[in-house]
Amino acid sequence: MSGFAVALVMVAIEIAALLPLATFPALLPQFVAAWGLSNTEAGTINGVFYIGYMLAVPFLMAWTDRIDARRILIGGLALSAFGNLGFAAFADGVGSGMAWRFVAGIGLAGVYMPGLRALTDRLGQIDQSRAVTFYTANYSVGVGLSYLLAGLADAAWGWRWAAAIAGVGPLIAIVPALLLLAPHAPPPAKGPRRLLDFRPVIANPVILAFVLAYGAHGFELTAMRGWVTAFLESCLARLGQSPGVFTPTIVAALVTVIGLPASLLGNELAMRLGRRVALIGMMTASGLVGLVLGLLAGFDYGLVVAVTLVYAVLVAADSGALTAGVVAASTPETRGAVLAVHSTVGFGTSFLGPFAVGVTLDAAGGAMAPGAWAYAFAIMAAGVLAGPLVLWRLTGRP
Repeated sequence: MSGFAVALVMVAIEIAALLPLATFPALLPQFVAAWGLSNTEAGTINGVFYIGYMLAVPFLMAWTDRIDARRILIGGLALSAFGNLGFAAFADGVGSGMAWRFVAGIGLAGVYMPGLRALTDRLGQIDQSRAVTFYTANYSVGVGLSYLLAGLADAAWGWRWAAAIAGVGPLIAIVPALLLLAPHAPPPAKGPRRLLDFRPVIANPVILAFVLAYGAHGFELTAMRGWVTAFLESCLARLGQSPGVFTPTIVAALVTVIGLPASLLGNELAMRLGRRVALIGMMTASGLVGLVLGLLAGFDYGLVVAVTLVYAVLVAADSGALTAGVVAASTPETRGAVLAVHSTVGFGTSFLGPFAVGVTLDAAGGAMAPGAWAYAFAIMAAGVLAGPLVLWRLTGRP
């Protein structure tokens, strides 16, 4: 199979596996009302998914230096389906919701980065930077379709059926993983291997900078995507406007799908201007636009939607460039360990983002309180603006 065909297969598996991811954040206002959740509890249920991911991914990615990543990918798809279908059938409050989303997060840990490793192991000599960015950018397509599916299925059959339908996605993805991906042995070790080896990251300041900046990106990305429907719902409630075709779940789907071209273009910009220059510029712009958006909560809904979409472009633009930079700076025999740390940091802060926004909203008096969303978006901005600082300090002035 050609490198291009492998990339298409891996993207199809990735998108199918991501279909359940946004069921909870897409319908968050409904869960808050039905389960009587505080914003902090909602943020915790939203973010615990990423705790499961963070705890599992170092081990799973380190194993890709020892065994074929395809085997881990198939196991991750099965566990993801189990966790998401369990949520659909049994979740009924804070405890059960957290438990099933935690399991689903572990499942995705066996899919997303092991899938990237399975792809890069089979690419041969083709341009890895563009292939990696193509794969990571399609994360946004999968999440966007997840928001869209959740909104449409919930409107037709309720949230449990919406979650169940989406949970079938990882099961379907097992078929192409089994039939279309040929087995591939990992590269031979040049020395003894540790299961968890942080040395390749710590010893290389360029890799360390990209990894820490990816953590800043993850904090902002999941905070924004996790709370965007609640933000838009509060804007509509405050103004008493009709959303028309741009319902909060439709806008949330657009916000995530925009991430595909944004990430591709961001990586192309990084290849032309230099990765440091482009990333510092994109992450700084994202933080500043986020601050502005938080101040628009009481303004016309159409303006809020327009700025939200601009913000979505900037939030996603740095993703592919950061991961491609890590892949390019690592060696084949240590790539699994490097990507393990990269993903652990990124998805660890991905829990903190939604959680911090929930705590902030509660502290500010709730989603309908004047100025609450300004504080929430200021928290997001503070997170992402740590990225340019890290890049500046660890890689030298651009």
